[in-house]
Amino acid sequence: MAATTALIPGATPRRHVAVIPCRWGASRFPGKPLARLGDKPLLWHVHQRCLEAKRLDGAVVATDDERIEAACRQLGIECIRTGEHLTGTDRVAEVAERLPAEAYINVQGDEPFISPTGIDDISEALEYLPPGTLAVNAYTELADVGAVLDHNVVKVVVSAQGEALMFSRQPIPYPKGDRPKYLRQLGLYGFTGPALRRFRQFQQGPLERAEGVEMLRLVEHGHPVQMVPVLDDGIAVDTPEDLAQAERLLAQYAGL
Repeated sequence: MAATTALIPGATPRRHVAVIPCRWGASRFPGKPLARLGDKPLLWHVHQRCLEAKRLDGAVVATDDERIEAACRQLGIECIRTGEHLTGTDRVAEVAERLPAEAYINVQGDEPFISPTGIDDISEALEYLPPGTLAVNAYTELADVGAVLDHNVVKVVVSAQGEALMFSRQPIPYPKGDRPKYLRQLGLYGFTGPALRRFRQFQQGPLERAEGVEMLRLVEHGHPVQMVPVLDDGIAVDTPEDLAQAERLLAQYAGL
């Protein structure tokens, strides 16, 4: 297990804090958090989006990799060294045990264009959690057919009450009787500290293991995930090809 960063005892509790889990060994794109987008690493862009949100009390990178920790130090980004974990949310849960806060927003480190307003929407939704709900998760409508078919893009089916019924990398629902709307799950989750402790206590179920979607852990154990619609037209960087597309998008934003 990697060495972890010890936090100063008696740290002042924060309100809502963003935690950006970053690991080196992504199977589809090793070293992805430090891949250059423009003149900065990918994780820097995600951190900037968190700083632009209005409701947060800070943003911290959580990693088990010394290279990522060193890069954060050079960039002036707060970083917590964690052990190794199965998922990003498990890593956020370790941070929650050592960084006091009312709630934690998991902002995945491959979403360089994540909407600061969407982050604030998740923060606000955490103030109104229905009883028994352990997490809130952002989603947006998918218009691009290619994204619907892309297994790197996680789709979600939402109930009339706004709860997640199922997440999948397959295009769900299947359009047998009608043309459905396809919804993309964003890498943007919100939890309280006690909810993260519960998350870590649950075992990975067969659906989570098969799909590689960590929010399925809560669904499989019978705990609602409240879905929050947000406006977001960015892309997640899962592959080097996505990074090239992100470069083009960044150039478009720079030209506005």
